[in-house]
Amino acid sequence: MSNHFTPLISIIVAVFNGAKTLQQCINSIAFQTYPHKELIIIDNSSKDGTVDLLNANSGQINYWISEPDSGIFNAWNKGLAKAKGEWICFLGADDYFWNTRVLEKISEQLEKLPPNIRVAYGQIMIVNECGEGLYRMGESWQKIKKHFHHLMSIPHIGTMHRRSLFDEYGKYDESFRIAGDYELLLREFKANDAFFIQDVIVAAMRDGGVSSVAANYLQVVRENRLALEMHGHYLPRWFWLKATAKSYIKLMLLVIVGKRLTEKALNSYRHIIGLPTFWHRV
Repeated sequence: MSNHFTPLISIIVAVFNGAKTLQQCINSIAFQTYPHKELIIIDNSSKDGTVDLLNANSGQINYWISEPDSGIFNAWNKGLAKAKGEWICFLGADDYFWNTRVLEKISEQLEKLPPNIRVAYGQIMIVNECGEGLYRMGESWQKIKKHFHHLMSIPHIGTMHRRSLFDEYGKYDESFRIAGDYELLLREFKANDAFFIQDVIVAAMRDGGVSSVAANYLQVVRENRLALEMHGHYLPRWFWLKATAKSYIKLMLLVIVGKRLTEKALNSYRHIIGLPTFWHRV
């Protein structure tokens, strides 16, 4: 299936009614210059033409199925059961690899990693619906390691997971709706470190604007706290409290002043702290 010089990389994509964006995701995988890859797609009984698209692209897909699932982590677990790769990464139907050489560049780094490094990640680019880059996410492990036990600080899409991680810890906890990826990595980082792949934008992730994630703010806060408590972090730390406060403030602003003024306020805040503004481009 793979060897030291050409590790097989499994890409698992979960989709539900993703016909508008899934083709771009599939193309970004199919056109990779790195040949040692497999694509697994798990569809949640889509009704929008996704299944037709999967049939049309069957030559580019190693395995796909369309049946009901109970959420993204249930879908990813189904994909894991079919994956054969030494390294495994996850994309959503809205995501896509940033360019055709991403896996080639990543594989060069994966070959050099010792067995105890089982998570490798680069940066991702947040893009609007036109594909315009808004901002990058992802910082070096040395910088974010101390924060990881406070909040999720690794961009999970496109992150490479060594198969032995799942062999040791099992699958994703399907009781989570949003933070199952964080909970799994909390298991791994009790004893091991991650590796940051420098100078590589791995994938693009679409962002529809601040209002598109408003409904998830409180769920994210609750699930992150639950994941931390499951692993013995019972007392909230400063970075978690700060992230939680920001989520509540965003939600409150959306309710009180609406989307347009909230985005203006967020841009002003980013300008004050020296970060580039982007909400006007969403």
